[in-house]
Amino acid sequence: MKSVHAVLAIIVAFVGVVGVGAGFGVQADQPVPTLTARVTDETGTLSDEQKATLEQTLKDFEAKKGAQIAILLVPTTEPETIEQYSIRVVEQWKLGRKNVDDGVLLIVAKNDHALRIEVGYGLEGVLTDAMSNRIIGETIVPRFRQQDFYGGLSAGIESIMRVVSGEPLPAPPERPRDSGGLGALLPVLFLLTVVAGGLLRAMFGRLPGAAVTGGLVGFLAWLLSGAIFIAIAAGAIALFFTLVGGGMGTYLGGGALGGRSNRDIFRGGGGGFGGGGASGRW
Repeated sequence: MKSVHAVLAIIVAFVGVVGVGAGFGVQADQPVPTLTARVTDETGTLSDEQKATLEQTLKDFEAKKGAQIAILLVPTTEPETIEQYSIRVVEQWKLGRKNVDDGVLLIVAKNDHALRIEVGYGLEGVLTDAMSNRIIGETIVPRFRQQDFYGGLSAGIESIMRVVSGEPLPAPPERPRDSGGLGALLPVLFLLTVVAGGLLRAMFGRLPGAAVTGGLVGFLAWLLSGAIFIAIAAGAIALFFTLVGGGMGTYLGGGALGGRSNRDIFRGGGGGFGGGGASGRW
């Protein structure tokens, strides 16, 4: 009986070792980076200046044409092929405008020596598989073989943009302009509050000085904007910060005056992809 138990124990141990070994042999899929910019370099290939130049080029093209083009550099896509990984990326990033589907992804797997142009539904008629293949083979790959990755990417997106520019697409939506609201007046109102507020507090005391400052700032805001709501809001802010004293510069400088962050967070527009495009190697 003991020998039977010993044999069973050996079998269980063997199965366990084999199972663990098989588990270690399974390689997880590469994660898809979060989309925050038009150029994502997970390999450290591009310098900050090169990324900024490519980013600006793609940003300007989107503003002019509406189509979204993005670049992604990853070390590898293994265990997936670049085609499998690329489609996962575009499904998550959703490049291109919704119902226009004018997105393009240029992806490079550097260690695999593989690249691909993934094309959205709306551009498949002009940026065809054959055209994508030509751009890869004639424009990008020769430069990559010389280790000129920036040159290959730059020339590649220039070719893509020229082809896409021939496609009649809806014009990009106009961005709303500042109509002269409180945001445009804040620098002027801030300076007035700091300078006048300090003087009026010294002349009339804390509370009366704050009240007079609030009235002056509110009146000026009304003159500049013509909106009573803006005047009331500006006057109330000036009164409050003159009353508490000394804190308005810090608050407005880092908050209200700082307004929106200068960082341009890029997001996809909801475009769809169906596997159109081409792949290549160098």
